[in-house]
Amino acid sequence: MTATADAEAAANELTPLADYLGSVLRRLRALPPLDLDLTQAYGNVLAEDVVAPHSFPAFDQAAVDGYAARWEDLVGYGPVASGGPGRTVRLNVVGDLGAASWRPVRLTPGSCFSVAAGAPLPVAADVVVPVEWTDQGMAAVEIFRTPKRGYGVRRTGEELPAGTLLARAGTYVSPALVAVLAATGIGHVVVRPSPRVVIVATGDELVDVGRGSQPGQVVDANSHALTAAAAEAGALAYRVGICDDDPEGLRGLLEDQTLRADLIITTGGTGTGPGDMVRRILSRREGGRAGPVTFTDVALYPGTALGFGTVGAEEVPVVCLPGEPGAALVGFEVLARPAINLLAGAEPVFRPSVRAHLLQTITSPGGLREFRPAHVAERRGGGYTVQPLPGGPFTLSGLAEANGLMVLGERVTTAAAGSTVDVLLLDRRR
Repeated sequence: MTATADAEAAANELTPLADYLGSVLRRLRALPPLDLDLTQAYGNVLAEDVVAPHSFPAFDQAAVDGYAARWEDLVGYGPVASGGPGRTVRLNVVGDLGAASWRPVRLTPGSCFSVAAGAPLPVAADVVVPVEWTDQGMAAVEIFRTPKRGYGVRRTGEELPAGTLLARAGTYVSPALVAVLAATGIGHVVVRPSPRVVIVATGDELVDVGRGSQPGQVVDANSHALTAAAAEAGALAYRVGICDDDPEGLRGLLEDQTLRADLIITTGGTGTGPGDMVRRILSRREGGRAGPVTFTDVALYPGTALGFGTVGAEEVPVVCLPGEPGAALVGFEVLARPAINLLAGAEPVFRPSVRAHLLQTITSPGGLREFRPAHVAERRGGGYTVQPLPGGPFTLSGLAEANGLMVLGERVTTAAAGSTVDVLLLDRRR
């Protein structure tokens, strides 16, 4: 049997990525909803639809600084109207209205009110003449230009009438949405809380940052990178640090972390080598029952070995990623990030993707779904192009530079320049 045939036979024994993700994500449920003050809701996902209890604007108001008047008093005098250029109209200014004014007032023919933007409109006013179109008079004002009826006026409920559906369940609470909710009188919302995610790096060889790697020592890049990735995904991320390959120490650490975690992510030890303790410890059968975590060889490149299960009495979900940094980051994108979004109630759980024209011919391992760092750009006139970055998925510099991950399917061994491929967009939060 040739080497190519051996590789294809080995790939055929792997679990397809789509099947694996489906089996994992079906086991997860969104976190229970929580009623939060609006000031604390940013970054969470709504757990239920939100309807406007009040209109916005809440009352008829001026949209610009100027003079609130009756349009009938202006018709025929300004250069825009039939009265011809150079004609003006003079109105009596009977009062001033600011944003804090609250007493109702009414216009009479030939009069106007000086108003600030946001001030309530006098009854019968249907136009606001901008200050710059007048002589800015105080007792009386000369108006040099006639606006259209309704100019400078915002009517009650013009933007959002009471009863309007403001946002559906599953919507991410952005700063702009906070403004909309507040403006319509909402002070509390029911959201899914941000998942608490704990990150643990495992391995006797690991040393903390601040030094260079030496033979027998590897600087722990994974726990720092994955903590940042979890935070970027919207989680409350906690880096525990390094755990040695000690069975009791690992069990005890994970048990302790279940008290503050909605999801635990480990990195390292997912393979079948002599030093892969995470897989050995967490998949061990006890009392005739399977271990709490199942490790699966997935048709994924890089990093085929992934683990998923639950730990502790609370059955906290745990995701086990490979130790190689490139594979760990790709594994996070493929498995951990969707899990975080699902716990948070976010929709969709996967990053947005586009179809892009490939600028360079590339090869890919057969039988594996490859995620390769790339730079994606919009084309003038529409569409996208994608340029693979040097070094493939194992180069941290390529991942740091990438704004997308090209997805090459299991049957793709060569993708020609000019062909179309799928690209996950990394520079968009959701």
